[in-house]
Amino acid sequence: MTCAGERDILGWWAGDGGEGAKFWLSVLTEIKNRGTADVCIVVCDGLKGLPEAINTVWLRAVVQTCVIHLLRTFRYASRRYWDRIATDIRPVYTAASEAAAKERFTEFTEKWGAQYPAIIRLWENAWSEFVPFLDYGACRKIGSSGRRAEAGLGGLRAGSVVTA
Repeated sequence: MTCAGERDILGWWAGDGGEGAKFWLSVLTEIKNRGTADVCIVVCDGLKGLPEAINTVWLRAVVQTCVIHLLRTFRYASRRYWDRIATDIRPVYTAASEAAAKERFTEFTEKWGAQYPAIIRLWENAWSEFVPFLDYGACRKIGSSGRRAEAGLGGLRAGSVVTA
């Protein structure tokens, strides 16, 4: 999205089957070389090394892990618990502040951590790239089903958003 709130397709890239951080570094560098001088926030999945690649190209860019990708950690739980887990994790990603999110996450961990430690680890590992979103209030705009986390970005007008 541009500063004016308009969506813009920056390109299509086909790799050789690998979609690692090195590939994305080359894509991001190409985007910068074609004129995207600065980026406010980049929303992406949890690909290892991608935040570093982004910050190599745009030093001041905020890297945000896609909340939907984090919610997909449910796949590590039994399907019969998905509704309960969804209800229990929602206060984390809709919190008014990082401190409040951390408190809600602690409660979530106490309830589900022993049964599903992989979910807890994934959220903990993504925490520093999850919390920037809270600064914009965007997460509180997500519907109760948790869909379209990026919908809250409509209120962002301070810079460009690149989704990778």
